[in-house]
Amino acid sequence: MKRKKIWVLGAVFCTALQLLSCGKKQTAGEEKIHVGVTYYNQSDTFLNQLIACFRESLEEMEGEDSQITLTVRDAAGSQRTQDDQVKELLDAGSNVLCVNLVDRADPSEIIDLARESGVPIIFFNREPVAGDMMQWDGLYYVGADAKQSGVMQGELAAEAIKENGSIDRNKDGKIQYVVLEGEPGHQDAIIRTENAVDTLKANGIALEKLECGIANWNRAQAQNRMMQMVSQYQNKIELVLANNDDMALGASDAYEKLNYTESVLPVIFGIDGTDVGLLAVAEEKLSGTVYNDKEGQAQAMARLSLALVSGRGMEEIEFENDRYVYLNYSKITMDNIGDYLKQDEE
Repeated sequence: MKRKKIWVLGAVFCTALQLLSCGKKQTAGEEKIHVGVTYYNQSDTFLNQLIACFRESLEEMEGEDSQITLTVRDAAGSQRTQDDQVKELLDAGSNVLCVNLVDRADPSEIIDLARESGVPIIFFNREPVAGDMMQWDGLYYVGADAKQSGVMQGELAAEAIKENGSIDRNKDGKIQYVVLEGEPGHQDAIIRTENAVDTLKANGIALEKLECGIANWNRAQAQNRMMQMVSQYQNKIELVLANNDDMALGASDAYEKLNYTESVLPVIFGIDGTDVGLLAVAEEKLSGTVYNDKEGQAQAMARLSLALVSGRGMEEIEFENDRYVYLNYSKITMDNIGDYLKQDEE
C-alpha cells in the first residue's frame, strides 16, 4: 500500500513538472502574431505576388521572440463573402487583419467587427473612402497613390510618341487611342485613366479617344474587349492605355490572335510591373509599364502588423496623416527593364 502511494505521488509530481514545462514554452515572452488576410479576388496577378512578398517578409521578421501565423482568404469578388471571412478570421484568433476590400465604399461591417474585437485593420491596395478611415483609430492603409501611376503612364506614352513619329500612323497630327479600364466606377481605375490622358495632353500630345472598354483588371476579358475594338476600328488604334498589366497583355494577346503584323500594332502601356508584365516589356510586347512596389508594400504591411500587435516599432514607421503608408511608383521601359527583372528574381 505504501509503495502504491509513493507511485501515485511520483506520477502526480511528474505530471505537475510536465505542466510547468508546457507553461514555460507558452509564456517565455514569445509574441504570438496571428495575421488574417482577405483579398478581393485570387485572379488578380499583382495581388497574388504582393501576398507572396508579404508572406516572405513575415517569415524574415519571425524570430525567437515572435511566432507568426498567416491565414489567407479569397473573397472571390463578393463583399458579403469577405465580411463573413473577417468574422471567421477573428473567431480563429487573428490579432491583426489585412484587408484588400472588394468594395472600397462598403467597409462598415468589417470595421464594426474588428472594433468590437479590438483587432486593428491594415487595408491594402484598395484605399477606403477617407471618411470610413476615420471611423476608428485602429484603421491603417498601405498602398500607392493611383494618381502617380496615371501620371507616369501618361509620361511614358508622351515620351514614346515624341521620340517615334511612326506611332501616328495616319499622320493626322493626333493619336487615336483606346482605354482598357478596371471595374466600372472603381476609384483607382478612374484616377489612373484621367491622369494618364491629362498628362498626355499637358505634354502637347493631341488625342482622339475612340473607346473605353471595361475589362475588370482581367487578361482574358481584355483580350475579348480588345478584339471587339480592333474589329470596329481596324488599324486606326495607335495607342492602348491599360489600367494594369494583365489588361495590357490582353490587348497584346488580341493582336497576336488576329495575326496583325508589327507595322500596324499600337503602342501598349500597362501599370503594376508584374512578373509577366516585366517580361512583356523585355520582349517588346508592351512599350512600358509603371512599377507598383509590391516588395516595399509587403514589408510595410509586415512591419506594421508586428508593431500593432507588440506595441513596439510604431515610431519607426513613416505615416502620412497618422495612418497612411504610401510607396512610390516608378517608370519602366526597355531602357531600364534589366534592373527590374534582376530585382524581381532576387
